[in-house]
Amino acid sequence: IILLAGGSVAACVTPRYPSRTGPEGPRAGLPSGAGGQYKVGKPYQVGGIWYVPREQPDYDEVGIASWYGDAFHLKATANGETFDMNAVSAAHTTLPLPSMVEVTNLENGRKLVVRVNDRGPFVDNRIIDLSREAARQLGMDRAGLAKVRVRYLGPAPLLGPADGYRTASRG
Repeated sequence: IILLAGGSVAACVTPRYPSRTGPEGPRAGLPSGAGGQYKVGKPYQVGGIWYVPREQPDYDEVGIASWYGDAFHLKATANGETFDMNAVSAAHTTLPLPSMVEVTNLENGRKLVVRVNDRGPFVDNRIIDLSREAARQLGMDRAGLAKVRVRYLGPAPLLGPADGYRTASRG
């Protein structure tokens, strides 16, 4: 359990697999073929703006959220997972990847715990870019944008290469 600013309490997410690089290397303990990796990353520039990824245990921001979908569906995320617009996930410019955040739609009060595994958004000072499914659950998919509060909850577990999307199989 984590005590957050303002006295509120959040459940801590315990990773299923080691997610930080240690003396054994970044993939120690991961199942063979795991698709993602833990990543803070180096500073980078997009559209003339510099972003500095870093650990941010006290991250708690209010701003505008958007959502992304078709153009990125089934493509690699910034940490090497596969983006599934029908799963609950998000992109953030500077939080460690993958991370868990609580997103609150301040326009309707809906809250959702979301896995951040990609970089973005890079438009109009937005603070988070949600998958289509996350936007739907927060009730902002039709409008496209919403005023939200984003609070960091902790690191997310790493996923295998097929964990980001669904495929049909014959039974």
